[in-house]
Amino acid sequence: MLSFRILLALMLFVAPPLLAEDEDEKEKETEEAAPVISYYQVKPSLVANLASGGKYIRCDVQLMTNDELFLDELNLHGPAIRHSLLLLLSEQDGKSIKSPSGKEALRKKALSTLGKLMQELSGKNELKALFFTTFLVQ
Repeated sequence: MLSFRILLALMLFVAPPLLAEDEDEKEKETEEAAPVISYYQVKPSLVANLASGGKYIRCDVQLMTNDELFLDELNLHGPAIRHSLLLLLSEQDGKSIKSPSGKEALRKKALSTLGKLMQELSGKNELKALFFTTFLVQ
Protein backbone atom coordinates (compact mmCIF):
# COMPACT_ATOMS: atom_id res chain seq x y z
CA MET A 1 0.00 0.00 0.00
CA LEU A 2 2.89 2.31 0.74
CA SER A 3 4.39 1.79 -2.72
CA PHE A 4 1.01 2.66 -4.28
CA ARG A 5 0.99 5.97 -2.38
CA ILE A 6 4.53 6.73 -3.48
CA LEU A 7 3.65 5.93 -7.08
CA LEU A 8 0.53 8.10 -6.89
CA ALA A 9 2.50 10.99 -5.38
CA LEU A 10 5.11 10.74 -8.15
CA MET A 11 2.41 10.79 -10.82
CA LEU A 12 0.78 13.87 -9.32
CA PHE A 13 4.00 15.87 -9.01
CA VAL A 14 5.97 14.73 -12.05
CA ALA A 15 3.29 14.27 -14.72
CA PRO A 16 1.82 17.83 -14.82
CA PRO A 17 5.15 19.49 -15.74
CA LEU A 18 5.69 16.88 -18.46
CA LEU A 19 2.22 17.52 -19.87
CA ALA A 20 2.81 21.28 -19.80
CA GLU A 21 5.97 20.86 -21.88
CA ASP A 22 4.04 18.89 -24.50
CA GLU A 23 1.39 21.62 -24.68
CA ASP A 24 4.09 24.31 -25.07
CA GLU A 25 5.67 22.37 -27.92
CA LYS A 26 2.30 21.98 -29.66
CA GLU A 27 1.67 25.74 -29.37
CA LYS A 28 5.10 26.50 -30.87
CA GLU A 29 4.46 24.12 -33.77
CA THR A 30 1.08 25.76 -34.42
CA GLU A 31 2.64 29.23 -34.38
CA GLU A 32 5.37 28.15 -36.79
CA ALA A 33 2.85 26.56 -39.16
CA ALA A 34 0.58 29.64 -39.28
CA PRO A 35 1.17 31.60 -42.49
CA VAL A 36 2.43 35.14 -42.27
CA ILE A 37 0.17 37.44 -44.24
CA SER A 38 1.47 40.75 -45.53
CA TYR A 39 -0.19 43.48 -47.56
CA TYR A 40 1.15 45.91 -50.12
CA GLN A 41 -0.92 49.05 -50.65
CA VAL A 42 -0.85 50.57 -54.12
CA LYS A 43 -0.48 54.28 -53.34
CA PRO A 44 -1.85 56.82 -54.12
CA SER A 45 -5.40 55.96 -55.18
CA LEU A 46 -5.79 54.83 -58.77
CA VAL A 47 -7.85 57.15 -60.97
CA ALA A 48 -8.53 56.33 -64.62
CA ASN A 49 -10.89 57.35 -67.38
CA LEU A 50 -13.26 54.55 -68.38
CA ALA A 51 -13.65 53.28 -71.94
CA SER A 52 -17.45 53.61 -71.72
CA GLY A 53 -20.41 53.62 -69.35
CA GLY A 54 -19.02 56.29 -67.04
CA LYS A 55 -16.45 59.03 -66.87
CA TYR A 56 -13.89 57.62 -64.47
CA ILE A 57 -13.01 55.13 -61.75
CA ARG A 58 -11.21 55.80 -58.49
CA CYS A 59 -10.09 52.86 -56.38
CA ASP A 60 -7.61 51.77 -53.75
CA VAL A 61 -5.93 48.38 -54.11
CA GLN A 62 -4.23 46.12 -51.57
CA LEU A 63 -2.19 43.08 -52.61
CA MET A 64 -1.85 40.12 -50.23
CA THR A 65 1.11 37.76 -50.02
CA ASN A 66 2.30 35.05 -47.64
CA ASP A 67 5.95 35.88 -48.36
CA GLU A 68 7.30 38.88 -46.45
CA LEU A 69 10.36 39.02 -48.70
CA PHE A 70 8.07 39.39 -51.72
CA LEU A 71 7.01 42.79 -50.33
CA ASP A 72 10.44 44.08 -51.37
CA GLU A 73 9.72 42.94 -54.94
CA LEU A 74 6.32 44.65 -54.87
CA ASN A 75 7.91 47.89 -53.62
CA LEU A 76 10.61 47.70 -56.28
CA HIS A 77 8.09 47.17 -59.08
CA GLY A 78 5.45 49.56 -57.72
CA PRO A 79 5.51 51.82 -60.81
CA ALA A 80 4.98 48.85 -63.14
CA ILE A 81 2.13 47.59 -60.94
CA ARG A 82 0.41 51.00 -61.06
CA HIS A 83 0.89 51.21 -64.82
CA SER A 84 -0.64 47.77 -65.42
CA LEU A 85 -3.60 48.51 -63.16
CA LEU A 86 -4.25 51.90 -64.80
CA LEU A 87 -4.22 50.33 -68.26
CA LEU A 88 -6.60 47.60 -67.12
CA LEU A 89 -8.96 50.08 -65.46
CA SER A 90 -9.06 52.35 -68.50
CA GLU A 91 -10.32 49.42 -70.62
CA GLN A 92 -13.38 48.88 -68.41
CA ASP A 93 -17.04 49.62 -69.04
CA GLY A 94 -18.44 51.62 -66.13
CA LYS A 95 -21.85 49.96 -66.23
CA SER A 96 -20.46 46.44 -65.92
CA ILE A 97 -18.04 47.16 -63.06
CA LYS A 98 -20.76 48.80 -60.97
CA SER A 99 -22.32 45.38 -60.33
CA PRO A 100 -20.89 42.99 -57.73
CA SER A 101 -20.17 40.36 -60.40
CA GLY A 102 -18.44 42.99 -62.56
CA LYS A 103 -16.25 44.08 -59.64
CA GLU A 104 -15.35 40.47 -58.89
CA ALA A 105 -14.47 39.81 -62.55
CA LEU A 106 -12.27 42.94 -62.55
CA ARG A 107 -10.61 41.84 -59.29
CA LYS A 108 -9.77 38.42 -60.74
CA LYS A 109 -8.49 39.94 -64.00
CA ALA A 110 -6.33 42.42 -62.08
CA LEU A 111 -4.87 39.66 -59.88
CA SER A 112 -4.08 37.54 -62.95
CA THR A 113 -2.52 40.50 -64.77
CA LEU A 114 -0.33 41.43 -61.81
CA GLY A 115 0.66 37.80 -61.25
CA LYS A 116 1.96 37.58 -64.82
CA LEU A 117 3.71 40.93 -64.45
CA MET A 118 5.49 39.89 -61.25
CA GLN A 119 6.50 36.57 -62.81
CA GLU A 120 8.10 38.48 -65.70
CA LEU A 121 9.80 41.11 -63.56
CA SER A 122 10.93 39.14 -60.52
CA GLY A 123 10.82 35.51 -61.65
CA LYS A 124 8.16 34.58 -59.11
CA ASN A 125 4.55 35.28 -58.28
CA GLU A 126 3.71 35.17 -54.60
CA LEU A 127 0.48 37.18 -54.86
CA LYS A 128 -2.37 35.42 -53.07
CA ALA A 129 -5.17 37.98 -53.37
CA LEU A 130 -6.11 41.46 -54.53
CA PHE A 131 -8.62 43.59 -52.65
CA PHE A 132 -10.38 46.80 -53.60
CA THR A 133 -10.55 48.83 -50.40
CA THR A 134 -12.21 51.82 -52.14
CA PHE A 135 -14.17 51.62 -55.37
CA LEU A 136 -15.99 54.54 -57.00
CA VAL A 137 -17.30 54.75 -60.56
CA GLN A 138 -18.80 57.98 -61.90
